[in-house]
Amino acid sequence: MSEATRKIDAAARGASPHAGGTEELVPLDPDHPGFKDPVYRARRNAIAKLALDYREGQPLPDVEYTEDEQAVWRTVWEHLAPLHERFACREWTESSKALALDRTRVPQLAEVNEALKRGAGFRMLPVAGLVQGRTFLGMMGKGAFLSTQYMRHHSVPLYTPEPDVVHELVGHAASLFHPGIVTLSRRFGEAAWRVDDAALARLEYLYWYTLEFGLVEEDGERKAVGAGLLSSFGELGSFEANAEIRPLDCDAAAAIPYDPTKYQELLFVSPSFDRMVEDVSAWLERQ
Repeated sequence: MSEATRKIDAAARGASPHAGGTEELVPLDPDHPGFKDPVYRARRNAIAKLALDYREGQPLPDVEYTEDEQAVWRTVWEHLAPLHERFACREWTESSKALALDRTRVPQLAEVNEALKRGAGFRMLPVAGLVQGRTFLGMMGKGAFLSTQYMRHHSVPLYTPEPDVVHELVGHAASLFHPGIVTLSRRFGEAAWRVDDAALARLEYLYWYTLEFGLVEEDGERKAVGAGLLSSFGELGSFEANAEIRPLDCDAAAAIPYDPTKYQELLFVSPSFDRMVEDVSAWLERQ
């Protein structure tokens, strides 16, 4: 599934019963690390229900994270922090420092939003699972990022087959303090509301190759700006060796499908962060 179509509302997908007759809001694939763990599956459903019950204007729902979940959060930061020092672009690093996420416990979305108010005005709203691409991108045009709140399975703390709270906060929230990222996010969202379905698919591809897995040149080196790279221990440390890297061509990137289930084989790099914002913004305005 694409990042832009990654959050389909569990209610829209259709809840189904699992063993014992309990309503299952979040079906998991058989190869998911938590598929055979009934405690984890119940946990996922409970967190999904918090999001499904939320209505805008209400206080954001808090998740009482377990010690296992807090331990996963700490483990991820312990492994990612050294890679961020080496591979994260300057703009993400500055934004992450300004947001100052707690690295010892999982921040609540309400806490993150209070911090984001000091930045460029974005906020995060809870979502149960996947939503359609037009909604996911379009909400960014309104200054809101739809965020999951569940944690990946504790058996594989450095891996998740789908976007979880680590990806949302470490990758996306940490960048949404920066005005350039916010500007580009809003422009993707504004474009998503006005284009037809065919053009929307092109937007999703370009979003993937820039704000999810984009690279920028910085002082003669390639640095990560995309949230997918910056929240993935395995991929952030290996993209230079494993991926073909091409100069960013928005038309080309917007026409190339990708496989989100494995490390990316193709990445695009811009001459600079500012150039990426300029080029992608200009492309979006033409859609």
